[in-house]
Amino acid sequence: MKPAAAKAKKPDPGAEVFTQGLALLRRNPALAALPAQVCRSEDCTVAPPGGWAVVDSDGTVHVNPRRRAEPEEWAWVLAHCLLHLGFGHVPAARGTRVQPDECAAAARCAVVNRFLATFPVGRAPVVLPQEYPGGDEEELAARWRRDGLPSAGTAGTAGTADRDQLLVEWPRHDRVPKDWETAFAAALTRTMSAAMDRAGGRIDEQTGERLPERPWTRALNWFVSSYPLLGGIAAAFTVVADAELARAHGIAVAAVNAEVGEIYVNPLRRHTDEEWRFILGHEMLHAALRHGERRGGRDPFLFNVAADYVINGWLLEMGVGDMPEGLLHDPRLKGLSTEEVYDRIVGDQRRIRRLATMAGKNRPDILGEPLDRGPRDYVDLDDFYRRGLQQGFELHQRQRGLLPAGLVQEIRALAHPPLPWDAQLARWFDEFVPSPEPVRSYSRPARRQCATPDIPRAGRYRPEEEVPRCTFGVVLDTSGSMDPTLLGKALGAIASYAAARDVPAARVVHCDAAPHDAGYLPVEEIAGRVRVHGRGGTVLQPGIDLLERAEDFPPGAPVLVITDGECDVLRVRREHAYLVPRGAGLPFTPRGPVFRMT
Repeated sequence: MKPAAAKAKKPDPGAEVFTQGLALLRRNPALAALPAQVCRSEDCTVAPPGGWAVVDSDGTVHVNPRRRAEPEEWAWVLAHCLLHLGFGHVPAARGTRVQPDECAAAARCAVVNRFLATFPVGRAPVVLPQEYPGGDEEELAARWRRDGLPSAGTAGTAGTADRDQLLVEWPRHDRVPKDWETAFAAALTRTMSAAMDRAGGRIDEQTGERLPERPWTRALNWFVSSYPLLGGIAAAFTVVADAELARAHGIAVAAVNAEVGEIYVNPLRRHTDEEWRFILGHEMLHAALRHGERRGGRDPFLFNVAADYVINGWLLEMGVGDMPEGLLHDPRLKGLSTEEVYDRIVGDQRRIRRLATMAGKNRPDILGEPLDRGPRDYVDLDDFYRRGLQQGFELHQRQRGLLPAGLVQEIRALAHPPLPWDAQLARWFDEFVPSPEPVRSYSRPARRQCATPDIPRAGRYRPEEEVPRCTFGVVLDTSGSMDPTLLGKALGAIASYAAARDVPAARVVHCDAAPHDAGYLPVEEIAGRVRVHGRGGTVLQPGIDLLERAEDFPPGAPVLVITDGECDVLRVRREHAYLVPRGAGLPFTPRGPVFRMT
């Protein structure tokens, strides 16, 4: 028989499982990049006899070889120890080391466990709490020294009696002590960058190699990193470079849709990086300044051309990239707004129709509808673009200096958006349909006087005698082009504001091919009990004339005209206003205010 010393050593049943757990840990790039060592020797005197592992400031994880666990549990234990290194809990240094006290060690374990809850690696071999206390290591340690250690949430990997962090003197005198915190921060940054590249499509999923960066992508990243005015807006935009999509929709260079935050570019066009900056800045300003919404009833292409003249002039003045050849620019239009340029060019439509925008000849590059690329999530666009442009403007002024005066004026105008149509209508009622004022008299004491009877106060009351009451007229377009929902919304708003101002009745006239006088109707019945006559063509002037010639209609009462804009030219000789749907235009220049319903 062979002597006992010559017998083969028994295989370690836990070695294979531990190796699998170590392999799971190495799948995490941030933790795998830490140059730490693992010691799982039977002769190790540092490994905790009742726990799983401890880590020292030399960068060695000492593992208990007699402990049994699953591969996922070993991965969590090793990650816990390595995070102590990465968080700077056991910094490497020369000289005498002072070990952390019980509260400090427990606080560091709690911070590591809290991080692992959002950075999952393996599975914890101990029961962890659902929620962790807030604060960093110093705050938690100070709190627990004052109040005592909690019963849960501070579990480490060395067991219940020992700490899993060990400070040792740096043994290598010929080298500088290792900066574990900087190494982990660099590894974590590389990991997050690789994840962002993969999510952004900059990594080939099959080969894992980085794809070459496109010039429009470099231009968009330049706005995010180096141009504060449009940086916040550029971060929320997506550049869609699809040759088939551009060909199908006739996009020569680029187009923008503000609703979904997408800029469509034709990847077959060759431009320099500076020219792509100009192109993307052009499209983002279209979206940020809400040119699609400001167009109203104007011609889409002509308004787009007017906006191109203004935007291109601003970009040249600000020095944003290089303007590609063939874009619209006229120095004589400097200082004019988009609406003013539109009024100048609208008279020469034959010449303007031969011009081209970014989308092509006689095609607007401000898209009214998003291109079909699947479902999208929507937000409050006006608030998003207004906030992004205003924040970028404030940051740009501090870092980059002056901007064109016209652009500054429009940005400041966006910072104070107009009132909603119903608030504007309410102000109109306040001005032209005032409510009767109550009378103050000391013969009737105020209710406030009950609290202080020694101080006389005048009471307010409405006199019982007859006083003139306010009224107004409503000319309602009931032609076939009117939307029933629009009618209900308009009449409901009118009824509520009239009732709030103590208006007893309003004179209502329905108009389509001929006027139909409904007489005076109680304001509470205007929205619910109005009977609509006709549904023919749209002729509103006879209804206006009917009110102005009526003997029982006061000469100072205002008139409110509700129409969709597809009507004849109106001439109103008294105070009046128009209530039209948003985006609709009138075929004449109105003299009264126009409230556009949304």
